[in-house]
Amino acid sequence: MKKFSALFLALIAQSAFAQTAATPESTAAQLLDPAKVAEVAQDPKAAVAAMTNLMDPATAIIMMQKGMDPATFTKMAQASMDPAILKAYAGFLDPNMYTKWLAASLDPNFYTAAMAPLLNPNMYMKWLSAPLDPRVLQMMMAPLNPNMYANWALAPLAPANVNMMMAPLNPNLYTQWAGAAANPATYGTWGSLMNPATYGNIANPFAGFIPAPAPAAK
Repeated sequence: MKKFSALFLALIAQSAFAQTAATPESTAAQLLDPAKVAEVAQDPKAAVAAMTNLMDPATAIIMMQKGMDPATFTKMAQASMDPAILKAYAGFLDPNMYTKWLAASLDPNFYTAAMAPLLNPNMYMKWLSAPLDPRVLQMMMAPLNPNMYANWALAPLAPANVNMMMAPLNPNLYTQWAGAAANPATYGTWGSLMNPATYGNIANPFAGFIPAPAPAAK
């Protein structure tokens, strides 16, 4: 009976993993991107995939490796200055997001997929063997490598960081942010209510008195 239960739980875990196409590498990249991490929180399927991969020690190892590289924080800062991040976080104002989560809360498959990592015995074996992972051993030896300190010391002089520090002096940055803030597409469903084209002739009370232009002769 115990063997049957363990086999049943393993099958549930495998089926849940089959539904999530995300990998530890892609999940780590999403969580380290200020814009993409908001998208993960807005989609129940993406959230389950991220939670599943967070239960895998490989994801934590990858994030720690990236955390030791100053270029990771440069990319995060650059993404924070990108006007596209406004659209990513404006998604929390979209009623469709809450509709998706409400539907997911009523779906038993959602809870099955969320609980699958906890029911998978292989996941616990991965955590037990994680301290012996070559990547973990390499990170433990990293403080003994002078190149790591050199990379952090020279980071302020890296071209990417210099360009980022000069970005606030570029008027185009503020123009792009203003354009993103004024674009109805930034706000999803609410943006369609802000767009005058949504209402057609209702937005123009004189439209009925203005004749439509004649079609061009062919």
